[in-house]
Amino acid sequence: SYQGSSHRPLLCSLFSALCVREDMQNDEGKVVDLYVPRKCSFTNRLITADDHASVQINVGHVDETGRYTGEFSTFAVCGFVRQKGDSDMGINALCGKAGFLDENINKPSAHIV
Repeated sequence: SYQGSSHRPLLCSLFSALCVREDMQNDEGKVVDLYVPRKCSFTNRLITADDHASVQINVGHVDETGRYTGEFSTFAVCGFVRQKGDSDMGINALCGKAGFLDENINKPSAHIV
């Protein structure tokens, strides 16, 4: 039971972004966030902590000879996109925008009937 009629612990648990606690400050006294949510790279939806179907994929960069350069681009796909079955289309679109794939990769070929 809480002492008095203060509902601060309940409000802090519901609106944790609005409550500043001592452990959310660094040594200089600046307020820092403990949790920064990710966003889906394809839909810009927030990926919440309970979205267990979301994935994060690192796509490696290669040079002209096809060797890995040690760099990579990170793409996050939310569970909503995966549930709809559109994650492959989304990753292809993201890789196309990043210059990893040909622009016409998602267009059907003329010889396919």
